[in-house]
Amino acid sequence: MKMKILTPIFLILTFLALSACSNNVNLNKNSQNKDTRTIYTTIYPLQYFAERIGGGNINVELIIPSGSDAHTFEPTTKTMVSLAESDAFIYTGTGLEGFANSIIDAVKNEDVLIVNATNNVDIIKAKETENDVEEEDNEEHEEETDRDPHFWLEPKRSISAALNIKNALVQLIPDQKEEIEKNFNSLKMDLEQVDSEFINMVNNAQNKNFLVSHSAYGYWEDSYGLKQIGISGLSPSDEPSQKQLIDLINLVKENNITYIFFEENSTTKIAETVQRETGTKILTLYNLESISDQNRSNNEDYISLMKKNIQALKQGLN
Repeated sequence: MKMKILTPIFLILTFLALSACSNNVNLNKNSQNKDTRTIYTTIYPLQYFAERIGGGNINVELIIPSGSDAHTFEPTTKTMVSLAESDAFIYTGTGLEGFANSIIDAVKNEDVLIVNATNNVDIIKAKETENDVEEEDNEEHEEETDRDPHFWLEPKRSISAALNIKNALVQLIPDQKEEIEKNFNSLKMDLEQVDSEFINMVNNAQNKNFLVSHSAYGYWEDSYGLKQIGISGLSPSDEPSQKQLIDLINLVKENNITYIFFEENSTTKIAETVQRETGTKILTLYNLESISDQNRSNNEDYISLMKKNIQALKQGLN
């Protein structure tokens, strides 16, 4: 009789003990996960900077997938939920990501650190020719548009953006400040080396003008004195008028420009027309807003691709 009574009690106690062990395992798992912070970034350079600086203390998720246009991309509901559960959101603060304000509004009541990577970074104005009006009115004039978002193509500005990210990570993980500072200094040295190589390349260039399919390189003009001749505007979808196209072809011929720079996996019919009509040769530039799966599989990163840009310019400008 006692055995019949004790057996159910024993089973209940065993169940409770197993449940306690299970709960302890879950608590330990949660404690371990709590040490690794989840960060969401919008574009590849911010992801790269954050990963270099945060090291093993953070897990960085990229919102915009490779091949997508940041200007038109919209995050899914699932991504928005994940963002609300994350520790920080890092964005460019240049207006590049049209969805950024929506995310900031959506997580304002959550414990998510919002990081504007270009806070106190000198962002230049982008100047583009207004095609349609020029063609209709036969007047050439430039319209000053929104800010040029491609700050990450200039190493010194990238250092300033990385500093903002470093300060945010120290705020988020203060007990890892020493490691974060060390990682930031390592990244800073690499960026300074890229800047030094860029300056050396420009100083030895025979020509300062370069023909490019997409006008994303205004920071090279601002910092190094190069002059981009853009076939399209800041957005690759912007195309010149027929008159501008003819003028552009004549400009290339008059200045004896022998190369045209295409961005990786990005060509347009207009750019191909210019290349064909001028007989220019093709070189590749990486605008680094995103990085391809092939680049990742080849262990390429921001630093190595920036150095490839320098080598391509060295060839194209000489």
